[in-house]
Amino acid sequence: MTFPRRALGILLVAAVLAGSAANPAAAATAPALPPLDPAKLSAAIAGLPNGEASGALVRIRGRAGAWSGASGIAELGSTEPPRLDGRFRVGSITKTFTAVVALQLAAERRVDLDRPVQSYLPGLLPGDYPPIPVRTLLNWTSGINGLGVNSKDPGWFRDHRYDHFEPGSQLDLSKPLAFPPGTAQRYGNADYILAGLLIEKVTGNRWADEVTRRIIRPLHLTGTSVPGEDPRILGPHARGYEVTAEGWMDVTEANPSLQWSAASIISTAADLDRLMVALFRGRLLPKKQLNEMFTVPNVKIFGTDQPAVYSAGLTRFQIGDLTVWAKSGDRPGYNNGMGATRDLSRRLVYSVNTLHMGGAEQPKVAQKIIMAALT
Repeated sequence: MTFPRRALGILLVAAVLAGSAANPAAAATAPALPPLDPAKLSAAIAGLPNGEASGALVRIRGRAGAWSGASGIAELGSTEPPRLDGRFRVGSITKTFTAVVALQLAAERRVDLDRPVQSYLPGLLPGDYPPIPVRTLLNWTSGINGLGVNSKDPGWFRDHRYDHFEPGSQLDLSKPLAFPPGTAQRYGNADYILAGLLIEKVTGNRWADEVTRRIIRPLHLTGTSVPGEDPRILGPHARGYEVTAEGWMDVTEANPSLQWSAASIISTAADLDRLMVALFRGRLLPKKQLNEMFTVPNVKIFGTDQPAVYSAGLTRFQIGDLTVWAKSGDRPGYNNGMGATRDLSRRLVYSVNTLHMGGAEQPKVAQKIIMAALT
């Protein structure tokens, strides 16, 4: 995934989704959030379906106010909007789950974040690769390359939506690292595919089982699942579509094995909200490991003069005086975001049923949701 254009769109959306500061003193001086404006929020999702989205759902919680809403249609032939408890493919929000598991292993002293990945996965990476510290996988500073499959191209998706990918086959190990580990940041799936392999090697269990055992079950995330190779979304959900020359193509079903530990999870707005609360309050990680999720490396985005914005599994943004910690994610038919102020006084989860899987920017409705919720 290249940073310019598309990544900038993702960053804009995530920016409006997070929190004050990573320490109590900063949180105490955080700028006051404006009261929620129901009319403004309703207007943000009005007019669906339109040319870019078929529907949207929004959930806002926190002591600074609460609001839920949905607009558009859940599927063609219906006038019903997406259900507020509906499930959706969260895309790269999966990375937050994977980061938590890896950091729990670090807290258990089963993984050393400063140790090279090669010491946990001997023989996997080329011998001429330099040592790649585990931490660099979690904050996207490893330099590892992915296959570069354009899975969001409608033609590719149509032909390969049910293909099987073995864990690790998503990596391109024929190329040298894009940069020395720890010297730049480049967002993509490859780092988190490798993190998934590391989790499996260290635990002896499937990545999906570790996510379920450590996060989904303890937090009672009853609408969240790791689908493996099941192409379906089980339970209530809005259908996803892609606009083509022949009309709307249903893109709801797809084998998620290509995305695996980087972008395959299915969840709900309520479950993602519960995840944020547990995570930010330290229920999932001790303080030392939790700080990794609120620490952005002091490097530049690869190929730019822009400072890094990603921590371990989250994104940091500044909106005026407000610091935001968030994660966005998308799959064909679904464009999503979650985020909260560090003190959890405002939390936002949304899912937009985008009609353009390969769009270079976030859907405008997603940007409107964020601005209405956080400014």
